[in-house]
Amino acid sequence: MAKRQKPLKAPDKLVFLLSFVPYLLERRVVDVSEAAQHFGMTEEEIRDAVRLIATSGLPGETGTYQPNDLFDIDWDSFEEDDVVIVVHHVAIDDAPRLSAREAAALIAGLQYLSASPENAGSASLASLMAKLTAGASAAPSRLAVAETEADASLALIREAVAEGRQLEFDYLNARGERGRRRADPLRIISQDADWYLQAYCHTREDVRNFRVDRMSDLVLTDEPIGDHSGRAVPDTLFQGSESDLDVIVDVEPSALPLLADYLADSSTREIDGRLRVTLRLAHVHGLKRLVAGLPGLVTVVAPAEARAAVAEWAAAGLAGYGDREASAGPR
Repeated sequence: MAKRQKPLKAPDKLVFLLSFVPYLLERRVVDVSEAAQHFGMTEEEIRDAVRLIATSGLPGETGTYQPNDLFDIDWDSFEEDDVVIVVHHVAIDDAPRLSAREAAALIAGLQYLSASPENAGSASLASLMAKLTAGASAAPSRLAVAETEADASLALIREAVAEGRQLEFDYLNARGERGRRRADPLRIISQDADWYLQAYCHTREDVRNFRVDRMSDLVLTDEPIGDHSGRAVPDTLFQGSESDLDVIVDVEPSALPLLADYLADSSTREIDGRLRVTLRLAHVHGLKRLVAGLPGLVTVVAPAEARAAVAEWAAAGLAGYGDREASAGPR
């Protein structure tokens, strides 16, 4: 075990102790050397931590420490065999526990992460799910996270990026236009709940961003990607162009940071408690998803083309609910 170059600072030491005590209680019998290896510390640092824990506790009603108010260890095993056994602990049982529903939700999220290729067979995720199950106030409900078409596409895209091979796919853009593309995948980017492939598009002869859930019929070809080392690949997901459309909206001040990627400039004007700002978008169709993600927080002001596009989209969605109720019949 390599010696630590610098002693732990107070905040880091506290974090270590908060992890060390549950570790000891879970393992019950722990060799000092085993604990040192687990936490990446020296054996003497572990012994010092054990001695510190043995002087810690929670004062009783009198405000003083009685024997049952302190942690206690098996001193014979510690001093003679270099083994740590906690024989009495305080306060730990009073820690809040996750409800069965909370634990089930977290476990479902971890199951989703485990399904991605880079996390396949992850021992850390499996261990965390086991701890959440054991530490919940009741047995968590068993949930299954179904793989979507986008998840399957994402796995193939990751393989293409890792192996440096070209992809072919059908792509439906925001204007509703579908076409077959051939691209050199460069990297995968996530924004909120969406995944994007940044790739050199042979059709457009430029770097483009493709939303994964709009890609279909993906084929991983045997063709290697070209050399794009001399090409400027943007660091950000969205880049402006001369053909972009300026759209004026009124937005709730609390929601303004969520529009930071779309702001044309930093100018704002207060109108009836909202902020009037200008957004720069590739086309009006991009407004539909933007407004849907911020319901009631964004109002499109101009141009008329943008207002009409959002209004028609909202009316079509509302009509869909009417059709569903009609097909359900009387109750």
